[in-house]
Amino acid sequence: MSLKDRITEDMKAAMRAKETERLGAIRMLLAAMKQKEVDERITLDDAAVVSVVDKLIKQRKDAAQQYEAAARADLADKEKAEIAVLEAYLPVRLSAEEIQAAVQAIVTELGASGPGDMGKVMGVVKQRLAGQADMGLVSAAVKATLAG
Repeated sequence: MSLKDRITEDMKAAMRAKETERLGAIRMLLAAMKQKEVDERITLDDAAVVSVVDKLIKQRKDAAQQYEAAARADLADKEKAEIAVLEAYLPVRLSAEEIQAAVQAIVTELGASGPGDMGKVMGVVKQRLAGQADMGLVSAAVKATLAG
C-alpha cells in the first residue's frame, strides 16, 4: 500500500472514530498533497508525499514557536498535536551520529573544504537524505564538518 493510500485510509478511520483533531490534520495533509499534484501536474510518489509532510511539519513547528512567543499555549498545543499526527507518515529518521557520518562521507567524496563548498555539499546531501533526516540537523552537520 502506498503512503498516499495509507493516509486516505487513516482519514476514513478517523471519520468513523470521530477523531476531529486527527481528521483535521489528515485532511490538511491531503489538501496539500492534492495542491502539489494540481500545481505540478504530477502524481505524487511516496518520496514526494514525505517531502510534503516534512514541509507541513516545519510550518507547524514555526507556528507553534510563534504562538508560544505570543503566550497562546492553546494554539501552540493545537499545532503540536498536528505535528504528532503528521510525524506518523514519516519514515524512521536518522540519528545525529548517522547524519554526521553520511555528511562526512559526502564531503570526503566531493573533496569539499571550507564554508564556500556548503551549497555543493547541501545539494548532494538533500538528494541522498531526503525524507530520512531533519534538514536543520543536516545543515548544522554540514557547517560543522566544513568549518572543522
